[in-house]
Formats: sequence, structure tokens, C-alpha cells
Amino acid sequence: MTELLEMPQVVECTVTQCGYNHNGCHAAAITIGRESAQCATFIETPTKGGVDEMLGRVGACQRADCRHNLDLECRAPSIRVAAGQDMADCQTFDPR
Repeated sequence: MTELLEMPQVVECTVTQCGYNHNGCHAAAITIGRESAQCATFIETPTKGGVDEMLGRVGACQRADCRHNLDLECRAPSIRVAAGQDMADCQTFDPR
């Protein structure tokens, strides 16, 4: 299992409607879902959540067809999240 500090960091999230995004993703760990590599942690709310002192990391990835995925964990150096097919998608997704 990957240690917290080894998890890939969310270096950019342009989805401003998400409660975890306030000048960067502040969810302790996000999940990338199966459908269109969506950020399954996305929550549309004006309430700001997460941990102010840290930037978000990728805790789990359900896209087994991504070349960065090993045992359902992301091994990319970092990821970017932006609007895509869903409201918030992993832009680092790279199909095998």
C-alpha cells in the first residue's frame, strides 16, 4: 500500500464549483472513478472543505485501464483535474 506522502498530488484543479477546491484541491485524498476518469470526490457546494494546510492527493483510482494505475492506485507523478466528460475529470488519465 502507498504511504500518504507517496500518493500523487493534485497539482491543479480548475473545477471551482467543488467544495474541496479553494486555491487548489484540499481533499486529503481523492478517488478517480470508473466512468470517464471522473473525480468521484467532487461535491458541488459553496461550503469549503478539506484540509487547508495540504494539497490533495490521489488515494484510489478505479480506472484499471489507465497506464498510471497499479493495483488500483495511481502511480503518476502528479495529476490535473478539470471539467471533461463529467464535471471534474482526471486529465492525466492515459489509456493503455
